Amino acid sequence: MIKLYGHEMSGNSYKARLFLELLKIEYEWIKVDLMKGEHKSPEYLALNPFGQVPLLVDGDTKLADAQAILVYLARQYGGERWLPTDALSLAQVVRWLSTTAGEIRQGPENARLYYLFGATNINIDRAHQKAEHILSQLNQHLSDRQWLEFNRPTIADIAIFPYVALARDGKIDLDAYPNVLTWIDRVKQLSGYIPMTGL
Repeated sequence: MIKLYGHEMSGNSYKARLFLELLKIEYEWIKVDLMKGEHKSPEYLALNPFGQVPLLVDGDTKLADAQAILVYLARQYGGERWLPTDALSLAQVVRWLSTTAGEIRQGPENARLYYLFGATNINIDRAHQKAEHILSQLNQHLSDRQWLEFNRPTIADIAIFPYVALARDGKIDLDAYPNVLTWIDRVKQLSGYIPMTGL
């Protein structure tokens, strides 16, 4: 059985867990208590030397990084629907995975870390500027479509969703982005959707 190591307050852990639920794959959820430093324990570091969550274990396969986990699950269990393989379509989805690791991390995710977890190494003004920029871009992009790419959800939507939906944790007002709010509600209507703490 697949094992997913993570923390319930981690948006990256959540996106991996959400995708497993959407795919209706049986898995074991193993909580890694970040507050107790379990992610830095010798036992956990033996599985994931980066000492981060999430971590997916599928048989002999061990994968860290939420975006990598989404790609693996999509190709292994989800098929073309979630991650198409033709060159242009694949590139369109991967673009959003990069956006997740770039603009979303630097904006909404960092703002959430600052306010919710007291991260002191974050420039909150810059995080809010980055958040405003990417949310404006998303709002415009979603003005004439239901999903980030194509006419269906893909792992692009799953990758972007958590930290955008949790933006208010970082004192970011989502009311100015009505298309983003509609898209958030659309994701929540997917069969198999599970909420995260705060959503």
